[in-house]
Amino acid sequence: MGIMDLFRRSAPVEKRSAMSGFTAEIMQAREAYISGRRGIAELTATAQSCVSLWEGGLSLAEVKGTDMLPPSMLALIGRSLALRGESVFLIEGDSLVPCSDWDLRTKNGKPVAYRISIPEAGGGTSRTALAGEILHIRTGCDAAAPYYGTAPLKRASLTSGLLNAVESALAEVFELAPLGSQVVPFPESPETNNETLGRSFRGQRGRVLLRESVTVSAAGGPQPQVDWKPQDLTPDLERSMAVESLREARGAICAAFGVLPSLFVDAAQGPLVREAQRHLAQWTLQPIGGLIAEECTEKLGGAVSIDTMGPTQAFDAGGSARAFATLVQGLAQAKEAGVDAKAALAMLDWSKP
Repeated sequence: MGIMDLFRRSAPVEKRSAMSGFTAEIMQAREAYISGRRGIAELTATAQSCVSLWEGGLSLAEVKGTDMLPPSMLALIGRSLALRGESVFLIEGDSLVPCSDWDLRTKNGKPVAYRISIPEAGGGTSRTALAGEILHIRTGCDAAAPYYGTAPLKRASLTSGLLNAVESALAEVFELAPLGSQVVPFPESPETNNETLGRSFRGQRGRVLLRESVTVSAAGGPQPQVDWKPQDLTPDLERSMAVESLREARGAICAAFGVLPSLFVDAAQGPLVREAQRHLAQWTLQPIGGLIAEECTEKLGGAVSIDTMGPTQAFDAGGSARAFATLVQGLAQAKEAGVDAKAALAMLDWSKP
């Protein structure tokens, strides 16, 4: 072996896992967490507006039975449920620690153990915990996998894809289409003059393009009435129905989040806005609050209740006042007539306070 062979020795080949290896699984899990497990429509203004409504509505909720759910924690739960369909927290003493990633084991369809990742400023940490140490809130569960939640955008993936496609197409049109550009005819003249004049008109937007006149009369001159008319190059978006498709897709996304699409209509008035707020709080946020309260009651060892209707004032104040006045008047009349008021209220299902 010569002395040059010492320098020709190759370094040992380092082999790493690929495709279905551990590194690929971690990268896929991280990508799924960042993209929200769908990869489309999460960052649109419509989806973010609905997510903000979930965050704000839950952060205003009134919590009884525990001090471990401050407004900041409820807002974090609302955002996680809106984007991922589930939210996981580690019960650490008298506080809750949010988890960024998790994996679980089940028995009889119920979680029994978790492997969680806790976010830290210098890098996350991982640990294992039993189901009793984990607060796992999930919405949109499927019978095939009741231990996983699904987000509204995943349940409305077709509409999300339409919204994403329409917004992407409109973005490309406004970026690349010759908006405001015109083709202007110009009489025959030396090519250098045309080039110089055309270059002076050119700009980033609304550029004017010149072409020589080709339609001439028998005398050899251009026809000013026909050939000199400028032609607009701006695309006709009205015929593509892009605006209507965008409006319908936005409305469907809002409905998937439990938000009335009329809330974002330009002509929306006060009664309509209040009705949209009541609809969101009554049919979306309050059931979610019930799920959170159920999980907290089971894991925290005390009865927990969450009310989103009262703090958000998701009720008709004027209608409630009129109903109260009518109720008082009816009770007075029942007393004068000798009618059992309690039995009358029971008939109307108003026996409960």
